[in-house]
Amino acid sequence: MEELKEKKMKILCLHGFRTSGAFLKKQISKWDPSIFQEFDMVFPDGLFPAGGKSDIEGIFPPPYFEWFQFNKDFTEYTNLDECISHLCNYIMTNGPIDGLLGFSQGATLSALLIGYQAQGKVLKDHPPIKFLVSVSGSKFRDPKICDVAYKDPIKAKSVHFIGEKDWLKIPSEELAAAFDSPLLLRHPQGHTVPRLDKNAVKLLAEWTKSILQVTNTNSTCDVKKSETEPTVTGINLADINDIAMEAAEGSSTVSVPTGAGKNLADTKDVATEAPEGPSTVSVRV
Repeated sequence: MEELKEKKMKILCLHGFRTSGAFLKKQISKWDPSIFQEFDMVFPDGLFPAGGKSDIEGIFPPPYFEWFQFNKDFTEYTNLDECISHLCNYIMTNGPIDGLLGFSQGATLSALLIGYQAQGKVLKDHPPIKFLVSVSGSKFRDPKICDVAYKDPIKAKSVHFIGEKDWLKIPSEELAAAFDSPLLLRHPQGHTVPRLDKNAVKLLAEWTKSILQVTNTNSTCDVKKSETEPTVTGINLADINDIAMEAAEGSSTVSVPTGAGKNLADTKDVATEAPEGPSTVSVRV
């Protein structure tokens, strides 16, 4: 038991556009702590100060940051190479990092780092990053980036939170399709992270424990995909209503069925959006 505590796996958590590491940490604090209790989670701020108004002004105190800048179509990026270099240096200095967790811009960037590493473009002297938790993430749209980062199915374990009303719903599905065996958690909300019900918490907590066991025993056996291929529960995110309407959001939960079929896009929500009743998500792995 003491060895497990000494060798906690580390998760690098990347916040959304024009928010902060502190904001992401606050968002995660509403999740059941049992899910990540055996992990060290670090919440760095973005490399650049926010270059404009933040959506969380008046709800969460500044300063606010961004990882890089982009055009309206998300096809051109400014300071992305500098951001990647900064994060790689951070990982090499503060690592090893076992997994990445991100919301929106942070999730998009996290997936890129994992894809780049798999293709030998970055972090060549760092152990392979094992998993990703993506909340409202997306793929980059520049073909020069796509042809490298998403060239082959990314084998890191991944879980993707996808909202039916999220403006990044389709891009989030496209990102999930870039991974080998992704777990999709669909919810009826928008650009936000829903709460998890007891079943979802149990499933994801068991999965994180299985990852810890495999890592700490240096086992070469893969976790059975039919059992808990899901990845650590996601969190975070920059949805203003999550903080401003905490009580109301308490009625929104994610219910994760244990049934599995391998499909990314055909999953339908199994619950309605009744104002008072819990909403649920359906899952495919």
